[in-house]
Amino acid sequence: MAVPLAERIRPHTIDEIVGQEHLLGKDKPLRRIIESGRIPNMIFYGSAGIGKTTVARIIAENANMTMHKLNGTSASINDIKQIVAETGTLSGIGGILLYLDEIQYLNKKQQQSLLEYIEDGSITLISSTTENPYFYVYNAIISRSTVFEFKPLTPTEILPAIKRAFQLSADDLGLRLRLESGVCEYIASGCGGDVRKSINTVELCTLSADRDEESLTVRLDAVKLLTQRSNMHYDRDGDQHYDILSALQKSIRGSDPDAAIHYAARLIEAGDIISLSRRLLVIAGEDVGLAYPQAVPIVKACVDSAMQLGLPEARIPLGEAVILLATSPKSNSSYLAMDQALADVRQGGAMDFPRQLQNKHFDGEDAKVKGQHYLYPHNYPNHWVEQQYLPDTLKNKRYYEFGENKTEQLAKAYWEKIKNRKL
Repeated sequence: MAVPLAERIRPHTIDEIVGQEHLLGKDKPLRRIIESGRIPNMIFYGSAGIGKTTVARIIAENANMTMHKLNGTSASINDIKQIVAETGTLSGIGGILLYLDEIQYLNKKQQQSLLEYIEDGSITLISSTTENPYFYVYNAIISRSTVFEFKPLTPTEILPAIKRAFQLSADDLGLRLRLESGVCEYIASGCGGDVRKSINTVELCTLSADRDEESLTVRLDAVKLLTQRSNMHYDRDGDQHYDILSALQKSIRGSDPDAAIHYAARLIEAGDIISLSRRLLVIAGEDVGLAYPQAVPIVKACVDSAMQLGLPEARIPLGEAVILLATSPKSNSSYLAMDQALADVRQGGAMDFPRQLQNKHFDGEDAKVKGQHYLYPHNYPNHWVEQQYLPDTLKNKRYYEFGENKTEQLAKAYWEKIKNRKL
């Protein structure tokens, strides 16, 4: 059986690893740990194909430990016990390192079964996960481990691995390698920071390349057809989903239209116009708010248009909504007022109503003051008259503070004049 190219060019030393400079560069923390030869329990967190398994293997080799690999999707408690049984035997004389891939798929009981073994040092655990470990890994394991986050590689970081893979493929065939301009760069930018995917693409390109007795020619047109469309590690139920939405909202809140349109484009490219539309409607009320109240109906119209059009045309009204929100004046005054009012409601429970606001026109025998005494504002100058509206327990409470934007300041000036007092 032929060994996949990605496996054949897998690095064997730290210096051969591409990317992860924040962990493996000179004097960086993970590199120092590896070089020390004393390996603690660790959790590697990051997307697929960026070197987590490779680093674990190098750690095991450098520490002279016996490495066992299990996958959380199929591992059982018995599998773990069989590995632990090697302690004290010849195969486990240098220590046992258990590399547990996708630990998030183990249930709580399975994860708990690891505790006694990592606590007494029977095994050293290196686990990896593509999900946030603080949400998916049992707290007791996290407290006994050090978490290292692996990051997707940039096209520049991936480029040397792609060139090396092409050269190895040509050498295996005994042919001279000829690459059209832009081949390596296209693969590097098209595989979403995933080294393994880029190497698999190289293998496909090599198999379909033009060849004669002397040379192997890889053409850019063929590479464009074969490069997998996966520029984003995006999962609608995973961290990337919420990270992109968070980045979108914070970019709009920060009035940066370029960043905002970038994150919106990532959601559109992933086909997730529903999440994008919902978040834009939230932003219109939460972050633009009363500074430009018309943003709400405009964004709603854009969202409705997008839903009717579908992709790819949906990108047009959604892009309009993103730019409008990012360049609009901002106010969160109504958002803050609502949250403060909700806090009082939740704390105070079912509070009473001022008599003049109640929906009844008669008094019981126990009423201290007879009559409703509601003052109808439209019967007064400027359609306003002073009377109590809040419950007695909140009589003087103020939730809303006018924002500093032009729209709210005009409203403030108007009501200060009508009410003849500072607001």
